[in-house]
Formats: sequence, structure tokens, C-alpha cells
Amino acid sequence: MNIQRAQEIIASPTMVNVTYQGDQIYIQNVDEQTEMARIYTLDEPEKECTVPLHNLIEQ
Repeated sequence: MNIQRAQEIIASPTMVNVTYQGDQIYIQNVDEQTEMARIYTLDEPEKECTVPLHNLIEQ
């Protein structure tokens, strides 16, 4: 996923189906300089992590 699309998803009022390693996730924010995203899975929102944007897949 590219930076622009990730930012569009964050700003969207509707939930967009995005996965990371097969799990549905929510994108909290994006670091443009490092091209990393702060995410959490919908199943375990307390487990936040930072992952490369290119590993996120929009369904």
C-alpha cells in the first residue's frame, strides 16, 4: 500500500477492509519518512505494532 492511500483510509468515515499477514487491521497513523504504519488487529486492539506500509493489503 502506498502512503497516500493509507492516509485516505485513515481519513475515511467508513471502515475499509485492510489486512496485515491475513488479519484484518485498523490503521492508526502513517509515518511518511519511514513509510511505516501504526496498526492494530480488529481482534486484539490492545496489541498495537508498527509495520511497513508495503505489507498492508486493501481487500
